[in-house]
Amino acid sequence: MKNAVVLLSGGMDSATVLAIAHQQGYQCYTLSVDYGQRHHAELAAAHNLAESLGAHEHKVIKIDLTSFGGSALTDDKISVSQQPTEGIPLTYVPARNTIMLSLALAWAEVLNSQDIFIGVNAVDYSGYPDCRPAYIEAFEHMANLATKAAVEGRNLVVHAPLLHMSKAEIIQQGHLLGVDFSRTVSCYQADVNGRACGVCDACRLRRAGFAAAGVNDPTIYVS
Repeated sequence: MKNAVVLLSGGMDSATVLAIAHQQGYQCYTLSVDYGQRHHAELAAAHNLAESLGAHEHKVIKIDLTSFGGSALTDDKISVSQQPTEGIPLTYVPARNTIMLSLALAWAEVLNSQDIFIGVNAVDYSGYPDCRPAYIEAFEHMANLATKAAVEGRNLVVHAPLLHMSKAEIIQQGHLLGVDFSRTVSCYQADVNGRACGVCDACRLRRAGFAAAGVNDPTIYVS
């Protein structure tokens, strides 16, 4: 059984990716990052998902991105938009995926793992630049230049199995693999109990995805 590091945010995409990696026979080490996001409900969800989906070990790494701000998720002075916006939204966190993938890369080297899984999607998503196929390819290329493992011939692969799937397809795949979506938190401004606002971009994509997939949406929305 090969080891894999799976980035696990607590949302439905990363939960589905964990289920996929587990189905493919990997021993999964899940990694969440407490970067100062607006709420910790997603981190609690990630812990529960790691247990329920058979992760071998789960870690939470703390990095304070509120020191920089610049995002509605890390700066209290910037509000989460309740309406669809043009261009890259204010919930984009500068360098977030680069930071998370770098941490996953470091743990993968320690575990002698050549596989990292991430739940990025470039179809039904918010337009973040670090969710695009070209970015994933570039990071994988960089990782294989930067690591002792790659220099010694053990190349690393960044798996993004959801990259070209619609939100409905992701939900259908997770449903088939037994993901309990009621345990996931997608909302950008969920309350302490994980209840979703129902109006942010993440909630809109989630709601539309369940409707298109024909799968019951177990999310508790406050509006």
